[in-house]
This record gives sequence, structure tokens and C-alpha cells, in this order.
Amino acid sequence: MRAAVITGVGQSEITEVDDPRPGPREVVVDVAACGICGTDLHILQGEFAPTLPIIPGHEFAGEIVELGSDVSGLRIGDRVAVDPSLYCYECYYCRRGRNNLCERWNAIGVSEPGGAAEYAKAPASNCIKLPDHVRTSDAALIEPLSCAVRGYDVLKSQLANNVLIYGSGTMGLMMLELAKRVGAASVDVVDLNPERLETARRLGVTAAALSADDLDRPRLWDLVIDATGNAKAIQDGLSRVGKGGTFLQFGVSDYATRATIEPYKIYNQEITITGSMAVLHSYERAAALFANGVIDPDVFISDRLPLEDYSLALQRFTQGLGRKIQVLP
Repeated sequence: MRAAVITGVGQSEITEVDDPRPGPREVVVDVAACGICGTDLHILQGEFAPTLPIIPGHEFAGEIVELGSDVSGLRIGDRVAVDPSLYCYECYYCRRGRNNLCERWNAIGVSEPGGAAEYAKAPASNCIKLPDHVRTSDAALIEPLSCAVRGYDVLKSQLANNVLIYGSGTMGLMMLELAKRVGAASVDVVDLNPERLETARRLGVTAAALSADDLDRPRLWDLVIDATGNAKAIQDGLSRVGKGGTFLQFGVSDYATRATIEPYKIYNQEITITGSMAVLHSYERAAALFANGVIDPDVFISDRLPLEDYSLALQRFTQGLGRKIQVLP
């Protein structure tokens, strides 16, 4: 089969690899679409993946074409979205229900061959069947949406809060849509990309600006979410949290990224700083939200490129062009 392979740091190619074969409780999926994510750039930079080469792609959906001998509840021809998370279910954190912190954490498309290929292998238990009205290629959006759902799990109730989101790429826009659903009083978005801000306005943001300085919020914000992973955005966002407020680190930073905090302010104003990592008991709920129209795929997906253009897809993502970029194997 044809697959995109990250062969080394800063290097990727389209090449022929062996077709995947399912284990007893696994399936093989004919991939309809695979989304590009910041994690793919980290892998390209030599972070996250324990070894290279690797077939990337942890956001994907497709049609089951082969079943393992012990698979039940799924059939050949079923259209599915795939949760890429691979947990050991045995370590200290898995036993405490914190599987996303698994000591042996792995993921399809990160440490195991992923969806940037004609076919991908996955545990049957990671597959969610799609309803008839959901387009298979659109369902690749369920994985990033499940990360956003996990973010709001960490935040608990946010009813009537004033929210500030840094970044209006795919993840920032998903956090915007969920903020509206959980009852935020207002949702403001900051981004240096005017085109992306226009998408935020289209989705009904309260205010969109190039800088938080341009927004009128004298008591600052109850909830500040960084969806960029950018050091300058994070540093600025920490300064925008109001008394009793919360800062959520949601964007994925480089390992070397650093920010400065003010311990007295955190103490004196009872500010909470927290993080949200990947998926935890949120994929199935994200699939249900997606099926019920919480996001519009035609707004979120800006580019659908052939697999042969995987390097171009990475390039466009790096340059901040478009919104969600997909490759179609």
C-alpha cells in the first residue's frame, strides 16, 4: 500500500509499505481521510515518536475491510472513526482511571503506524461506528473534538463564564463551539491571523482581535484557554486571568517552551492553572456531539489533499494556512 512515512527528523516521503494485518481483536480500515495536527509536526521534529520511521496520522476514519478472528460487534463494510489511544490498562495511572497518563502510553500515528496511508490497523474496541448521515471523511474531525471535550472535562462547570481563547485554528474554534454549548456568557478569541479570526466571527464569537489589549474586559477573564502552544501567547494569556479564574494549557508546546508565573498572584487571587492532554473517556461522547452537529465540517475543513501531497499539507499547516487540513489516501 501507499503511505506517508516520516523517515527522519525533518524528512517525509510517500512510499510503498506492507499492508497491515489485524491481530485477533483488531480490524483493518480503508482510510477515507486523515487530518494533519500539530502533533505530526512534533513527530517530524523528532519529538513524541520513540523511533523513526513512522507512518503518522492519528486523526482518521474509514471503512472496515478486514476483521481479526476474535472481533465481534463490527462487520466488514462498517464505516468507523478510530480513537488512536493505546493504553496498557495495567499501570498505576490506568488503574486510577487516568489512562491518558499511562506509563506505557502509545497511539496510532504517533508510536504505531497511523492513518496517513491507504490502510491502517486498529483495535476493534477503538472503533466507533458512524451514523448514515455522517460523511466518512468528515469523521476524522472526531479525534480533535474528543481532545476538546477532554479539555472541558478538566474545567468542570463553566456556566456564565467570560472566556478568552488564544488561537482560532481548528482546536481554538472547537473550544469556541464547546464554550457556547456549556453556557459561557461571552467568548473572545485572539489570533495573529486575520483570516482565521474571520472564521471565528462566522461562528459567532463575542469579539475577535489581534491582541487581548484590543478587547474590553476590565476585570479580565474567568477562563483563559491557550490553543496555540506558543510561548508568547501563553505568557500573555497567564496575565489575562481574572480573580478566581482558570488558565487551561490546551495547545501542544515544544518541549523547550517556558513561561513565567507569579506565585503570589496565584495565591492571592486564587487562580487555577491546569492542563489537558489528549483523549480520556471522551471519544465516544465527541462522536455523539459530532453526529448532532456541534461543529460544521464544511467550515472546519479547509483543505482536502491527495496523500501524495502529504509534505504540502505539513507545509500549509506550518505556515498557518487554512483550518483543518486533510489528506485523502
